[in-house]
Amino acid sequence: MAALFISCMIFGVVFIGSVLGMALRPRPPEDHIGESSKNVVQLVMGLIATMSALVLGLLIASAKSSYDAHSEELVHAAAQVRQLDQLLSVYGPEASDARVQLRLTMERVIDRVWPSDREGPPNLAPATATAPVFAAITNLEPHTTAQRFAQSKALDVLADLSATRVLLYEQSGRSIPVPFVIVLVFWLAIIFMGFGLFAPTNATVIATLFVGAMSVAGAIFLILELDQPFAGLMRLSSGPLRDAIAQMGI
Repeated sequence: MAALFISCMIFGVVFIGSVLGMALRPRPPEDHIGESSKNVVQLVMGLIATMSALVLGLLIASAKSSYDAHSEELVHAAAQVRQLDQLLSVYGPEASDARVQLRLTMERVIDRVWPSDREGPPNLAPATATAPVFAAITNLEPHTTAQRFAQSKALDVLADLSATRVLLYEQSGRSIPVPFVIVLVFWLAIIFMGFGLFAPTNATVIATLFVGAMSVAGAIFLILELDQPFAGLMRLSSGPLRDAIAQMGI
């Protein structure tokens, strides 16, 4: 909802800029809006438009990179859960309690990160959720070389899984610098004001400027949504972790 609200505000700022340009058009003296003046304004607008395109492209690339990184880490965590369960399965029936604890822990994590009502905020804060699993694994008493290997490897995988969750938490903050967005919106407002300053006042022009402002706001909305991968309309799915739990067979 925050991304939608910010995008609506940006749409208002940009579109009001074009309306303000139309309102100012009759006020300057004629020589201020002649061909020479218009050429200079168009050159400056072209420069600002180029800078805006570069910044917008940079923001999109940054947000998409952050989103993809979170997605890969989530899939990696699901693979670690599956690997850990397989190691405990190889250990033998004595590890059944550890497998149950692993399943319960993953279910609690899913409930914290993906609230069932989709309204609550995701909770990525690292907790001691894996403590019961760690205790259950360390309490195992291996009798064979295979069991000792499975226990040691399971503890390594569990440590990596905990580190992955901490990494997800540390990267959960916004990666888009706020000054970038503010400067971009300012430039876009200036550009649309220039459009309105030299455009004829008719329904077609107003509709075109309206669509343009909507498009710009929509692009920034997508950037803000991609920058929050565990919240909003484009949040990552819990499918990989749920699939890993479904394959545990306990």
